[in-house]
Amino acid sequence: MSAAMSRATARRVLTQLRHDPRTIALMVVVPSVLMVMLRYVFDSARVFSSVAPALLGFFPFLLMFLVTSITTLRERSSGTLERLLTTPMAKLDLLVGYAVAFSLVAIVQVAVAVAVSLALGLDLVGPLWALLLVALLDAILGVALGLFASAFARTEFQAVQFMPVVVLPQLLVCGLFAPRAAMTDVLRWFSDAMPLSYAVEALEQVAGRDTLGVNYVRGAIVLAACAAAALAGAAATLPRQTA
Repeated sequence: MSAAMSRATARRVLTQLRHDPRTIALMVVVPSVLMVMLRYVFDSARVFSSVAPALLGFFPFLLMFLVTSITTLRERSSGTLERLLTTPMAKLDLLVGYAVAFSLVAIVQVAVAVAVSLALGLDLVGPLWALLLVALLDAILGVALGLFASAFARTEFQAVQFMPVVVLPQLLVCGLFAPRAAMTDVLRWFSDAMPLSYAVEALEQVAGRDTLGVNYVRGAIVLAACAAAALAGAAATLPRQTA
């Protein structure tokens, strides 16, 4: 792996994003708008404080997955990826560059969404940095899974179709709608295998406790490990071009 190649890719992607205000708005503005809507849908600061931490992890995860998978597929279908890989650049160099670029955007995305949520009355018992860290790891996981999913899609529509397969099942069993302990054995086993479950567990601990316990540490480690595994899988499966 070449750090110089990855940095060059990250700069190129960030330059492209700078000239695409609609994508920037989607990644940075939309999560904050959704948090504002959530606050006034419940019209209760107490309910908002109980639900918002988990969704501060989910919204960046969802949006980064969509944007990354579509952007990577567009690079492949346009022939850009094939041209880049005729140079000494390896697939991992390219994918790490993408991951770095989108992760930098994710930092801004998460920071803005958390700031808006605090302004809306989010009552956070634990340290703010702990909430930011897990939300950022969630966004990075979305980037890595988006890169991985893009390897199996031939069109942008197919990339979007992966969302119900990769994202929505995790949302249903992560503990946001029903306690994981109350689920049937099969659903609980499935939930235990999904990284978003550990993210929600960690975020809820930050929201409700002033000290970080083993659940928080485990959640952060699982998210980081799953992101690394997805990035490695993407490097192993990404084709040079769309057939």
